Amino acid sequence: MTAAPRRHWLLPDLFAGTIAHRHAWRIAAYVALSLGSALTGSLAAMLMVPLVSLGDMAGDGRFDLHRGIEVQAVVFVAAAVVLALLRWAAAKVAAQLVGAYGADLRSRVHARLIRAPLAALADATSAEVANLLTHNVELMVQGFSGLLQLWIAGLTCAISLAFAFWISPWLMLAAPVLGTIGIMVARARGQEQAAVSRAYVADMTQLFWLSEDFPRRLRHIRSFGREQAECAAYGDMTGRLARGYERQLDMQSSGRLLLESVAALGIAAMFVLAHRSQGEAQASLIAVSLLLGRLLPYLVSTRQSFRQLRSAGAAFELWRRYMALDADALAPLPDVAEAGASIRIEQVRITSTPHGVEVCDLSLVPGELTLIAGDSGAGKSSLADVLAGLVEPASFAARLGGRTIDFATYRQLVGRGAYVSQHVRPWQATVRECLRWADPSASDAAMHAALADVGLDRRLRGAGQGLDTPLRGASGQLSGGELQRLLLAQVLLRRPFLALLDESTGALDAASEQAVLRMLKRRLPSTVLLVISHRAGVAAIADRCITIAASQLAPVACPACDGAGLF
Repeated sequence: MTAAPRRHWLLPDLFAGTIAHRHAWRIAAYVALSLGSALTGSLAAMLMVPLVSLGDMAGDGRFDLHRGIEVQAVVFVAAAVVLALLRWAAAKVAAQLVGAYGADLRSRVHARLIRAPLAALADATSAEVANLLTHNVELMVQGFSGLLQLWIAGLTCAISLAFAFWISPWLMLAAPVLGTIGIMVARARGQEQAAVSRAYVADMTQLFWLSEDFPRRLRHIRSFGREQAECAAYGDMTGRLARGYERQLDMQSSGRLLLESVAALGIAAMFVLAHRSQGEAQASLIAVSLLLGRLLPYLVSTRQSFRQLRSAGAAFELWRRYMALDADALAPLPDVAEAGASIRIEQVRITSTPHGVEVCDLSLVPGELTLIAGDSGAGKSSLADVLAGLVEPASFAARLGGRTIDFATYRQLVGRGAYVSQHVRPWQATVRECLRWADPSASDAAMHAALADVGLDRRLRGAGQGLDTPLRGASGQLSGGELQRLLLAQVLLRRPFLALLDESTGALDAASEQAVLRMLKRRLPSTVLLVISHRAGVAAIADRCITIAASQLAPVACPACDGAGLF
């Protein structure tokens, strides 16, 4: 999941293809409101001229309505109110655009992750993915917001300068030079800004990694007496983030200082040039001053917007890297399992493990339990991924009844599945949400029955909140074993054709593990049970076993379990 940094010189290169077409009408409305705001603002500045000059127009009738200072004041107030309303409407539409844009970015990359091949995510850390979906997208949203602000600033600048040129062409002779200098100042140290932004994104990903699964890691840290070392490592990381953020703000403030200084010198030079060349009427000088004065507040926001865009560039690199993932060719298929169907896998070979795994003569029979055991790193989980239909093996041969089936057909047969891993903890808010996730149509009675089967119903009723017991927080926190029981209750509600339990009963004691597995065999007579476990006691209730050695090169047969010689 690595890629060389890209250099973004053009704004379309950053945002092309990331804005949904359904937002076109909002963009059109924002453009129209921005244009109206810029025009009304320049008009309001010109209507202010008679008020500033106390009615002395020095013979220039372009600014005087010839209806008295009171009428001039009323017209100016009306223009100012219209300007405020247009700005408010534009800001409202911009807020909707920015919010929808962030939601689209997260939804699109999350959907790509959901459909990505498992192998493509093998090198992706959970910290990087968490950063991608949270802080990284936030940087992209800030960049989009900066782009909208740049549009407003650019449009206002163009219209204000056009009005100033119309009033006094001589004052605008220096405008090209001033604009060129302004662009150079705004682009100054852009490469350094981009490098700092990329480092900031990388450091934030590392901070996610250090902060990940903190309660579990805390036990490990304290038992090794490494509290001070962890504090030092965390301090180094946060220090780098602080220095990176400080550097970004320093470049922003120094750039603003330079930009404002150049603007002040440029405006002064323009007025000196106007006086030296032909002399300007008082009203024209006031009008141009007000028009150019409108641009000064945008200098700060423009610099800030460019900084946000440069920060977004590094965030885009990470987002696009994950958006480039292809959709899994093994997309979910309809459930077509035949009632009571038994599948005989004659041969399946996996080459993704160091030594490879080959299993022969494996029967998957509903109502029976197959134990997968062996050394750590031997390929048990890789075999489980294949048997669950999630990963395509190097070769596959199987039979259903009297006919031969390929892996695509096998995947259809096991399409109604349930895969529970030892590393997965429920991410829903309550017990009810967790069980409804497995079966959206489940009644309260069905959920209580499933909880009773896994030995959890009495505990939850005793807590007083029952199905509404929260899964996070001190008021309803369940132990590791209780969480595993809850996930097994999901399996009962799902009633899958194939249930694969990858060390998903490891937090239970040996007697409880065997009792729960016996219960699953009894309650799910139409389900094929595949269990990965290191405990020898599981073999006593298994119908067949697969034992894989880390150095196994020869095919592994699948005999019936006799409880001996497996471990």
